[in-house]
Amino acid sequence: MLLTIGIITLLLFVTFISSYLSDPRRVINGFWFNLFFCSLLIFCCILGYSTGNKLLMIFALFPFAILLFIATFGFFALSVALFLNARVLMKKEGRRFSNALTLFLGIFLLILFINQIINPERLLSTSLQPLYAGASLIVIYFFLHLTNFLTAYMLYQFNRPKYNQDFIIVLGSGLINDRVPPLLASRINKAIEFYWKQKAVTLPPKLVFSGGQGPDENLPEAEAMQIYAVNNGIPIEDTLTEVHSVNTFQNMLFSKHLMDSLKGNEYNSIFTTNNFHLFRASLYAKKAGLNSQGIGSKTAFYYWPNAMIREYIAIIVMRRKFHTFVVGTILGFSILITLISFLFE
Repeated sequence: MLLTIGIITLLLFVTFISSYLSDPRRVINGFWFNLFFCSLLIFCCILGYSTGNKLLMIFALFPFAILLFIATFGFFALSVALFLNARVLMKKEGRRFSNALTLFLGIFLLILFINQIINPERLLSTSLQPLYAGASLIVIYFFLHLTNFLTAYMLYQFNRPKYNQDFIIVLGSGLINDRVPPLLASRINKAIEFYWKQKAVTLPPKLVFSGGQGPDENLPEAEAMQIYAVNNGIPIEDTLTEVHSVNTFQNMLFSKHLMDSLKGNEYNSIFTTNNFHLFRASLYAKKAGLNSQGIGSKTAFYYWPNAMIREYIAIIVMRRKFHTFVVGTILGFSILITLISFLFE
């Protein structure tokens, strides 16, 4: 049995590595890594038990203990943490709907925790229990998908582009009073940092600032970003502006058109954005036909949970047809079984 688990673990590891190296911009990379890691834990647990190695068994059982804690008290603990985060975020960033996502998620997790305690399934008739089971299965599906997304997101953070880039695309995020706000400045600063590191070893890249002009702005975002970079030491001849895009996909697509017009198809490029936005931006780069990986700037910790919820919702929307099919299939079977139960009750 140990040999079989070991072979399965090795095969899963090879599958994950092959998938990640072929393209790190895929959610399925998180799925393969999670399968490999679970298989590795099982292998270590069996090996530790058979050899009496307590240290190995502790390593293997510790993640399972965490999962057990999450299954019992985790929803409550996480909901409390999300409530506190929502309070801090809205105090610092303002009381807007977009800043209340951690609050809504905290309420949802608290409902799940209360649901565990009450167990309303026992109050339902046998005929209605398939509907409850279907709803539970949908929650489990999105929990597993979220786990895969977070793993793929974390793995993508280890991406380290080489210092051989022709272009660095800096993605816009909006101006405040026609000035570059701190969030956007961090993206530009990341590009500037990479620029100087590459210039120290080879030819410097061109910085492509991408962002159009909003209805409440007096100049295109790309031009404000260019001014910021030049004021921070970047030669203006090493900068380019793309002033027509209004979203991340257009940032990638229009920047690609600009770079193609200068270099054809023979160039290397990366993009910079905030680390919470990095993985989704890479998916848009892929969708735009741009063979470009990203580097992320740091984000304030209090801002990160709410931003990640937005990113996950956006990831769901990107694959909405697939997720609608999965959820519809689960609901369809649940309703069908419920109707059959009523007919033969």
